[in-house]
Amino acid sequence: MNIDWKYTLAAIVVVVLVTVFTRALPFIFFGRKKALPETVTYLGMVLPAAIMIILVIFCLRNIGFTAFPYGLPELLAVGIVVIVQFFKKNVFLSIIAGTGLYMILIRMPFFMGA
Repeated sequence: MNIDWKYTLAAIVVVVLVTVFTRALPFIFFGRKKALPETVTYLGMVLPAAIMIILVIFCLRNIGFTAFPYGLPELLAVGIVVIVQFFKKNVFLSIIAGTGLYMILIRMPFFMGA
């Protein structure tokens, strides 16, 4: 396979320019102003929680409650995330604990349906 280096270089340049432009855009629009518009402030407050809710729903959308193991690994992992977050108030620890428990549970022979 013959790769034309001009097209590869052009693609890299376009990707770099788009990335730099999108990173600089907020500073171009809001850089000189002391206070952000109310809409931007409001979105900055509500969007992080909304995005996390969407991610949780997206991750849990295909749980099978009618077949073995009835969604138990997923529900236990979510439960441990909630418990660790409630007591430790550490996002990274919560994510690591939930992911670790989920990985252990899905690999246990008990949960393989045998």
